[in-house]
Amino acid sequence: MQNEPTSSLVGEEYEVEVGPVAHGGHCIARTAENQVLFVRHTLPGEKIIAKVTDGDTDSRFLRADAVRIIEPSKDRVEAPCPYAGPGMCGGCDWQHAKPGAQRRLKGEVIAEQLQRLAGLTPEEAGWDGTVMPADGDKLPAGEVPAWRTRVQYAIDAEGRAGLRKHRSHDVQPIDHCLIAAPGVSELGVEKREWPQIAAVEAITATGSNDRQVILTPKPGGRLPLVELDKPVSVLRVDEKDGGVHRVHGRAFVRERADDRTYRVGSGGFWQVHPQAANTLVRAVMQGLLPRKNDTALDLYCGVGLFAGAIGQRLGEKGAVLGIESGKRAVEDARHNLKDLDRVRIEHGKVDQVLPRTGITECDLIVLDPPRAGAGKQVVKHLSGLGARKIAYVACDPAALARDLAYFREGGYRVRTLRAFDLFPMTHHVECVAILEPAEKGR
Repeated sequence: MQNEPTSSLVGEEYEVEVGPVAHGGHCIARTAENQVLFVRHTLPGEKIIAKVTDGDTDSRFLRADAVRIIEPSKDRVEAPCPYAGPGMCGGCDWQHAKPGAQRRLKGEVIAEQLQRLAGLTPEEAGWDGTVMPADGDKLPAGEVPAWRTRVQYAIDAEGRAGLRKHRSHDVQPIDHCLIAAPGVSELGVEKREWPQIAAVEAITATGSNDRQVILTPKPGGRLPLVELDKPVSVLRVDEKDGGVHRVHGRAFVRERADDRTYRVGSGGFWQVHPQAANTLVRAVMQGLLPRKNDTALDLYCGVGLFAGAIGQRLGEKGAVLGIESGKRAVEDARHNLKDLDRVRIEHGKVDQVLPRTGITECDLIVLDPPRAGAGKQVVKHLSGLGARKIAYVACDPAALARDLAYFREGGYRVRTLRAFDLFPMTHHVECVAILEPAEKGR
């Protein structure tokens, strides 16, 4: 007997009742044939018409958009952005949810990932289950926090600035992004035409008046004369080597956190929310409580945010080693921390540099790995250093949960976990977990 041929289900519509939230800005539903749907633009408990956007008859699951709401959730609101919705901008996931509901959904995702991947309940992780908003985002109902200090605009075939559609290279032209910080919006990128440009990244610093645009020309495209509404430094991406080169102005922006100024070069990482750096430094320092003579590691240290915070709290016998793989970020970190003679920055990948250091013990560890997490081998190495406390800063709850399970295998447990809504309107959430040796007891 021959198998039925596979056929696409894209465009098919199903009336479904929506189940729980899933990681990634989706909610889960099932068709009458029991096929799993990951649905955007809906909320748990709603009855909707879901239109398939990806998948076929052999797919383990289907992706879909809620194209009609039959029975809305009490947490649903009218999306304030005209570009939010099925088939449009893919930047925001929860424009249609009340702010409190957004944070509750993020908390449910964290709890589910902790249980599924680390076998931890919120209580076992020392977490009260809440996701805290940044102070400046506590706005009256209906107001949208303008928090995004870096916006990557894509340019369409007609030279119009816009944002990518969800899981697509297609561009949704826009005339304004509601979540863009004022310093970005004031540049007026959306008002201009960019005929020979593929992308424009607009950056505004929170610790200074620095503004910057990074232009990616189309292959063979010429760089236009850049005239924006505010003074701005201009950089370009080289199509041959992918490097970022200064055209005019500064090749960096100056950020401020924990009473220190940080130079962040082109392509360097800095938290996008204007209050994120200070929020995370406070959470890490409150969890670690550094002592004057501590020795510490700052892994995936970027431009030196946590190394600087720890370093300026140490005495003459204390020391911090930061490890970072980005060459330009290492240069910036060394510049930013040159006044702290007890801080040293090494260039290279953590899993390669750490064994070469010869370090066999330390008092404190901070790690802020990329979205994929630190991984089993790095965690195993760290677990053998006997640190009194470890601070794990995570932008992905799934990667965090996996690594927490590895730390438990290495003899560490989670003392406290805090979650922060530093990406309003999106599914992203930041967590800070403080770990300590399991034998210490709670």
